[in-house]
Parts: sequence; C-alpha cells; structure tokens
Amino acid sequence: MTDVVALVPAAGSGVRLGENMPKAFVELAGRTLLEWALDGLSASGALSRVVVVVPDILQDTTSRLVESCVLPVDVVVGGAERTDSVRAGLAVAGTADIVLVHDAARCLTPPSLITRVVEAVGAGASAVVPVLPVVDTMKSVDAHGVVTGTVDRATLRSVQTPQGFDGVTLRRAYDAFPETATDDAGLVERLGVDVHTVVGDAEAFKITTPMDLVLARALVARRTQS
Repeated sequence: MTDVVALVPAAGSGVRLGENMPKAFVELAGRTLLEWALDGLSASGALSRVVVVVPDILQDTTSRLVESCVLPVDVVVGGAERTDSVRAGLAVAGTADIVLVHDAARCLTPPSLITRVVEAVGAGASAVVPVLPVVDTMKSVDAHGVVTGTVDRATLRSVQTPQGFDGVTLRRAYDAFPETATDDAGLVERLGVDVHTVVGDAEAFKITTPMDLVLARALVARRTQS
C-alpha cells in the first residue's frame, strides 16, 4: 500500500492578514483555517496521514484541534523559516512514498485537486504542482518602479498547493540545498528534475489579505447553502 503523507506548515505569522496570531489559527465560520484544510485533505481519500508543523507554543492547542480529523495526524514543532518547518515535517514523514506540501492558508482547496496531484505522482511524475493561467498583464520593473518590459503571460502559470513529490526526490532536494526557499518545487528544479503540472482550481486560493478572508467567507456560505 502506498504511503501518502501531507505536510502542512502552519507557523506563518499572518501579518498581511492583520491578525495577531499565526494565519492557520485564524477562524473562518467558527473554525480555524487549519481545520478547514484538514477537512479537504481527509475528504480527498488519497492520504495515509498528515503532519502539521506549528510554533512550539501552539503544539498543545493544535493537538486538541486535530483530534476530530479522520486521518492520523502528527503535530510537530517547526522552525523560524518555512523550509525549517518542512524539514521538521519530513523527518516525521520518514520513508513515505509520496509527500504533499500544502499551505494551511489554502484551506478551501477542493479534495478533487488534492487527488489529482497524488494520482499524477503515483503515475510516475517525481514532482507535480497545480497551476492556473495568469490572467493579468505582467510587467517587469526596475528597482525604481519603472516598467522595463511586458512579459508574455502565455507561458506563465500561477502555482498553488498541494505540491506533490516522490518522497525520495523531495528528501534529496532538501538534503542538497540547505538554504531557505519559498517553493518546494523550486528546490526540486535545482536537482534537474522535471516538475509536472496539473490543472489547479480557483477555490485553492491562498488567504493572505483581509479581502481574501472576505472571499473565503462568501465561498463557505455558498457551500453551506448548496
């Protein structure tokens, strides 16, 4: 049986969201973003277990929050940077066959998208990211904010999570590159490994600003009514 583990780094400060707590613990319709994210991961039916990585002061709180999750959940303490937290999660994931790295802030990601990523890795891709076409006009600018050119958006994609990896490949990337990174697939790219894509989903947006939280509330309300 394939061992599929999702790592959920949940130690982000949430500064841009305007809250005085890590973003994953902000509430949406009476439940934390982390709980919503775990719901989606569980509903996908594609996972064996989850590793949630949190600040040390929230480890006990998180352990209580995840008690109702239908999947086995390990709660571990992360580090100062996102890559430190992913490393801590990888240590607990052990020799998992497939590893997903999923932002808790993308808490309304449809289960079907999570399944697509797992299936693509299971079919032989070493690394898979969900993407959407870029719809805005893109400009390059210099250090003074002056436009230096217009970028052809036809080849650009916006990347979402979960990002999925063959476990051996992701562990190799983290062993090879100790520096910090904001994107796990970027580390795998440095190994020279192809990163494949699957179609993303608009509902897998990242809650970063107060306006994003307004959109999330509207989406939850719509789901409740349907």
